Amino acid sequence: MKKVKVGIAGAAGYTGCELIRLLALHPQAEIIWLMTGKTNEGRRLHEVFPHLRGLPERVFQPLDAGAAGDADLAFMATPHGVAVSIVPEFLEAGCRVIDVSADYRLKDPKVYEEWYEKRHTAPDLLEEAVYGLTELYRSRLPGARIVANPGCYPTASILALAPILREGVARPDSIVIDAKSGVSGAGRSLNLRTHFSETTEDLQAYSPARHRHIPEIEQEFSLLSGRKTPVTFVPHLIPMIRGMLVTAYCKPVREVDTSELTELYRGFYDQEPFVTVLAEDELPRTKDVWGTNRCEIAVRYDPRSATILVVSVIDNLVKGASGQAVQNMNVVFEMPETSGLESLALYP
Repeated sequence: MKKVKVGIAGAAGYTGCELIRLLALHPQAEIIWLMTGKTNEGRRLHEVFPHLRGLPERVFQPLDAGAAGDADLAFMATPHGVAVSIVPEFLEAGCRVIDVSADYRLKDPKVYEEWYEKRHTAPDLLEEAVYGLTELYRSRLPGARIVANPGCYPTASILALAPILREGVARPDSIVIDAKSGVSGAGRSLNLRTHFSETTEDLQAYSPARHRHIPEIEQEFSLLSGRKTPVTFVPHLIPMIRGMLVTAYCKPVREVDTSELTELYRGFYDQEPFVTVLAEDELPRTKDVWGTNRCEIAVRYDPRSATILVVSVIDNLVKGASGQAVQNMNVVFEMPETSGLESLALYP
């Protein structure tokens, strides 16, 4: 089968690094260019990422839509607000796009402008963009020109509650999400808040009720439930490099128990290669999915408080970003969905 020629814009960040790692070993993908900002322009791959020494050497080039026509697909691992302006040029050149930033996730440009404080300059593409949570939108992905890769928090949160929202088991007005992420989720740019001395031996909540992923989560929850679904969402920064754990709480609309919920989840995700529903006596850990494209979920019912509890874990850099982007690429080009993503967890 002919290889898919891919390029990565924003390739010098953590998400770009994971894309390089995954795509370099993908049997049906060929990286033909790496683009970056001025800081790493002209540097070689192993100078920016020494642990990738041994992969075919490439030089980081400036961000330029003129190279778009050389690739079948471009991954946009750029900061929010960059893809919105350059994606139309890539599409015009015949290059498909998977945007790993937030620029095409929200269907309402006014909501994007409110939460990201930037004007959306390509609102006509929002309806065309397929929201790339593969497990929910797989049927819309083959042949798509533009895929909006979900955020890491939304991925873990939506997978955690999709079964009971779609089946009408959860009350849509009762959802509370407590989320925790490793420091790599903040990106590779220097920032005092993510400095080692500031984060080690520390745990902090941030952006309560104002995190930019809230409208994305609410958009998808509302589509699943069929009604407006507000969310109380509080993220936390934890002193580890990678990994994400979401604990979601909601009230049921009827009497349920843990066994019924576990079976409901297993039926919902039965054919999903990257979602595992754990047994009733198991709980997921972030280390169990390090370096993988897997999401592990456990569901419980607490009869004392009449509350459904769902715990979901992913690697924020893989299933929460780059791995999911590759998963989407596989479906867009009608390749085996697991191609290049069969890795085991990094933790023994």
